[in-house]
Amino acid sequence: MSLKSICAVLFAAILCCFAAPAQSGRTVRHHKIPVEDSSAPPELLQAETAIEKKDFATAEPLLKKVTDRDPGNYQAWFDLGFVYNAQGQSDNSIAAYRKSVAAKPDVFESNLNLGLMLAKNNQLDAEQFLRAATKLRPTDHIPEGQARAWLSLGHVLESTHPGEALAAFQQAAALQPKDPEPHLSAGPLLEKSNHFSEAEQEYKQALALDPNSTDALIGIANIYMRGTRYTEAAATLRQLVSQHPDYAAGHIQLARVLAADDKADDAIAEFQAGLKLTPNDLEAQKDLAEVYTKAGKSDQALPIYQALLASHPNDPALHYTVGQAYMKQRKFPEAQREFLATINLNHGFGAAYGDLAFAANENKDYQTTLKALDVRAKFLPETPITYFLRATAYDHLRAKKEAAVNYHLFLEAANGQYPDQEWQARHRLIAIEPKK
Repeated sequence: MSLKSICAVLFAAILCCFAAPAQSGRTVRHHKIPVEDSSAPPELLQAETAIEKKDFATAEPLLKKVTDRDPGNYQAWFDLGFVYNAQGQSDNSIAAYRKSVAAKPDVFESNLNLGLMLAKNNQLDAEQFLRAATKLRPTDHIPEGQARAWLSLGHVLESTHPGEALAAFQQAAALQPKDPEPHLSAGPLLEKSNHFSEAEQEYKQALALDPNSTDALIGIANIYMRGTRYTEAAATLRQLVSQHPDYAAGHIQLARVLAADDKADDAIAEFQAGLKLTPNDLEAQKDLAEVYTKAGKSDQALPIYQALLASHPNDPALHYTVGQAYMKQRKFPEAQREFLATINLNHGFGAAYGDLAFAANENKDYQTTLKALDVRAKFLPETPITYFLRATAYDHLRAKKEAAVNYHLFLEAANGQYPDQEWQARHRLIAIEPKK
């Protein structure tokens, strides 16, 4: 029986764990044993006919009859592995593929499918069988099959041996020069290794092969954003959302790039477009409110913050963000309320104590200022400003000794960085310290 008679090129069905862009367009192909091959058991022929019709319930018992009668029939075990995988029975699929490989170790498809199933289930010996597949010849679709073996091996190796993984992706690219997938696999690996220029080239090669590749556009945009190349990142993301106008994440990422580049109005428009598609995106809502606040449109930011707090009342980070927004609007009573809510929900939120101290000081609540500064000091180092806040709070409370101590600490730490406050500290020390 020739190798061409086995069920070949089934790897795409199992490759979902490594699935790159949907645009790769691979389909499952199940090759039937020719009828003229008189040595093929009739049950095997019937099973393959059933498999092509996706009638797995019929195929399974027929294949079991073959393997019960002939445990060395590697083709029947291979087909059974496919059937089990199609039915979601991973353990049985792996066991069947193992028996297929044991019966005939030099079959490309059996080694590849076994390796893929093992990788899908995070089993360590996946590498062994994928390496074996790279050294064997596929039954048909030879360059595609060999490229898939190298690509799959690369994915298995990328977390432990990134250099070998990159070499495997390069082998796949050489075998399938018109396939963007190896480049899309190499790009993130190079990014993780901080080889950003090389990663950019991989993404650009993928985009040249498939101008509609979402993954390539996102990869290029990420590289640009890492390098604060905001204009180029925005142009790439605009291309992405023009091709995929319903891609909410694209609009939101574009909005963040525009916000980082101080293009508030454009950022607001993109946030709004993204939130129309994903109205429950909490982080995007926060970011939009922040852009409104920075752009001086607090009247538009506040309703968003209020709605967020109504739906997430126990989120300390959200209360903190809202408190900071109130601070920028100089609404110090509201800010103090939000910072108190923050620390009540998260007693270890060190930065919130500092902001609470500042808001309380503006509200002339000097006792709260001092208490907040004392707790902050348990989590974060003192700064010139915390010394100054403490000094002025004590000063207002007429605790002259404590105020003087902290004015001196402030002056030692400030070292000319805060001229206005330093002038004030020196003059207050003249007033409150006894003359010598």
